[in-house]
Amino acid sequence: MTYALIFLGGIMAIIVWWLVRQTVNVKPWLEQRPIEIVHGDGALSLPPVKVGLGVFLAVATSLFALLISAYHMRMMGEDWTRLAVPRVLWLNTAVLILASVAMQWTRVAARWGQLDRVKNGLIAGGALTFSFLAGQLWAWQQMDAAGYFLTANPAYSFFYLLTALHGLHLLGGLWVWARTTAKVLRGVEVGKVRLSVELCTVYWHYLLLVWLVLFAVLLHTHT
Repeated sequence: MTYALIFLGGIMAIIVWWLVRQTVNVKPWLEQRPIEIVHGDGALSLPPVKVGLGVFLAVATSLFALLISAYHMRMMGEDWTRLAVPRVLWLNTAVLILASVAMQWTRVAARWGQLDRVKNGLIAGGALTFSFLAGQLWAWQQMDAAGYFLTANPAYSFFYLLTALHGLHLLGGLWVWARTTAKVLRGVEVGKVRLSVELCTVYWHYLLLVWLVLFAVLLHTHT
């Protein structure tokens, strides 16, 4: 469990590094609606959406870290039952990895201005993400069919809570993905969606890392 918290701390460090790197390497002619401010040292500010995403990811990481800490402390209770993790979660994990790969492929295509590849990559990434969420619902159904109800035991309650919270974050990302994909399908210039594609990709990579941590935590209490 300590390793999971350390890993989340590493994710937080990556977020800070990403923000710093973007500040140093920002290219305003490639960005969408950047802050038009030049500081005395000549450094340019980040686009507001990048700053917003960085702050949001930091807050989300803190939230997941708190829940994992609570999970660890609750495990010490005498009424705690070890989890029977559905095997479908392994398949779901593979699907989410593929979704993240598809988004990265889309990001590269956007940098090169390849509209068709951006379109195909967004569709593939979204379809795989919806498949992951469907798989998570399937896992819930398996848990319910086996008698592992939400209120049956604190271990099951945490399982539903952690997977639901992660799923809600993905749904939020899919809302931005849907808006970006709609623009691409209308034939908008790649340069106008490049920033959105980049931010979606960063978000997908982040949620993949978070899921790997959560999955490892759940497996730690596997029967």
